[in-house]
Amino acid sequence: MLFWLGAAAFALTILVSVSLHELGHMITGKRFGMKVTQYFVGFGPTIFSFKRGETEYGLKAIPLGGFCKIVGMTPQDDDVLPEDQPRAMWRFPVWKRTIVMSAGSITHFLLALAGAWVMAASVGLPNIHLPQTSADQRTYPALIQVGECLPVQTELKKLDEATQKRIAGEECKPGVNGAIVPPAKAAGLQDLDRITKVGQTPVENYGQLTDAIRASPAGPTVFEYVRDGQTRTATVNLVSDERAPLEDPKGKVSLVSVAGLGWNTDQPYVIKYSVAGAVPAAGEYGWYLVENSFKAMGKIPQKIPALWHSITGDERDPDTPISVIGASRLGGEAIEKGVPEVFWQIFISLNVFIGLFNLLPLLPLDGGHIAIAWYERVRSALYKRLRRPDPGRVDYYKLMPLTYAVILIGGAFTLLTATADIINPITIFK
Repeated sequence: MLFWLGAAAFALTILVSVSLHELGHMITGKRFGMKVTQYFVGFGPTIFSFKRGETEYGLKAIPLGGFCKIVGMTPQDDDVLPEDQPRAMWRFPVWKRTIVMSAGSITHFLLALAGAWVMAASVGLPNIHLPQTSADQRTYPALIQVGECLPVQTELKKLDEATQKRIAGEECKPGVNGAIVPPAKAAGLQDLDRITKVGQTPVENYGQLTDAIRASPAGPTVFEYVRDGQTRTATVNLVSDERAPLEDPKGKVSLVSVAGLGWNTDQPYVIKYSVAGAVPAAGEYGWYLVENSFKAMGKIPQKIPALWHSITGDERDPDTPISVIGASRLGGEAIEKGVPEVFWQIFISLNVFIGLFNLLPLLPLDGGHIAIAWYERVRSALYKRLRRPDPGRVDYYKLMPLTYAVILIGGAFTLLTATADIINPITIFK
């Protein structure tokens, strides 16, 4: 029950975000004197509406967004009444049109910053200065986390297939189904010990530690480490097991030595701030999300095959894109498990991503209209400097094939992610 309530609550927050996006367009447009004839939440059949001034406000049946109609967005709009021509949007200075068209994305950014500020001052924000990937971890000090149980793959493979499937989701217990006490734990190593040498190999960071362990022969190996400022040694009885390459977790497995330890840190994973200190912290966290959103957008094309394969039976890669359905499921799961901070992290990240995505210079996105407005402005200035006649406005009709292509690709991608989120959804908690 909590899951569905959380999912519904998250879907509602997305709807509110998109509605505020359109509200940003409407408010700035009205402030500049543009004529806004409609502001609706949702699409499809109208449930109710009312008119105040020259604008009709209302709610439609399909709660998947909203829209704001500003008269004369392009010179080709043929539904502009003669008396409204002076207030047509395309006649306004380019800087005013830029503000109006970017107001939606700015609204998303403000929502994200507000959410980050509340999180920072209440439950705290994730420590973004910690390594975010296994590749990043390799450059950090060789502080360790000692495991409680080590499943040995070579032993698991000796079991029949039915048993392997049965125990796949069970808790690891030493002495059961080939699992053992991790060699590091058996040797007396503890969490936050800093390894400085494996055998005769000096270790300066976690990457060198993992490489040294894998390269060592199975059997007793002397580890030198620092605990409470004192240098100590321990003999770790390394075991041989199958592992994929560190740089390619899905690559071909091979026999290497393992110790049953992982990377650790003495830094907090979550940092709570004062009300005043939460302001710069929210800004820093927001910029971190901006950078990661750009990286995520750049990786979208290469993630499409993984999305398709997840629909046809493969395991879902948690790093693949999600739809509104997937985001709502994750929000519901966060509420169900009692971690509302994850709910808000997803909300903040989604607002940053939507804000940036809408600014891409592609029609029919807001960024496409902004790009055309500035293209016209620069082209007119250039022609004026060359003492040539102004070429006039861009013909949007000539751009329709490109616009339809963007809509088609976007629609197909949305359908793909939504299908994957229904058939094979990403989950936070296993």
